[in-house]
Amino acid sequence: MRFPMSSLPLAFNTRLETIPAAPSYLPPVPKARLGDWQARLGAHDALRVGLVWSGNPDHTNDRSRSTTLRTMSDMLDPHARFYSLQKEPRPEDKATLAARSDIVDLTEHLTDFVETAALISCLDLVVTVDTSVAHLAAALGRPTWILLPFTPDYRWLLDREDSPWYPTVRLFRQDERRDYGIVLQRVREELEVLIEAFTSSLPARARGSP
Repeated sequence: MRFPMSSLPLAFNTRLETIPAAPSYLPPVPKARLGDWQARLGAHDALRVGLVWSGNPDHTNDRSRSTTLRTMSDMLDPHARFYSLQKEPRPEDKATLAARSDIVDLTEHLTDFVETAALISCLDLVVTVDTSVAHLAAALGRPTWILLPFTPDYRWLLDREDSPWYPTVRLFRQDERRDYGIVLQRVREELEVLIEAFTSSLPARARGSP
């Protein structure tokens, strides 16, 4: 008997509470690649945050799910270090990225998903719209904040900030105003809490204290 993959939850009588949501389900990144990225990133003296602001422009819901780097820049904080995970940025975003010194762009080294997974594994947080990187980061068990349009993909359900599929995911949803700017204000507030906690955990010398 054959089933379409998307019909398997029905065949298995799956419910939200029975979804087998492991902390991560991908194998560890090869140590050599992880070491290369740790060396490339240097000292871990600030919260490391990866960013993805748009998906495939040919996606049927791309106009709703994607945003621009200019809009996402509203959440940036000088006390964190930001890294672009955005492959093939659109012309406007490419120009914005080139003009900013507060976002590190190492995407030339992201030659496959293993490299992307290695970089994500070296970060403290990924903030992304609903793209393949969102699923990759979540499947690795990395803290992942996903920006969702007012009408999201069915897998993200409705009226909840967590995901039954991914324990390390937090969802930031548009309201009926369909404005990512408002969503990113909330992200910025929550990010400030993480930055404070990370900074407090650093040795005094790393914090610049005498």
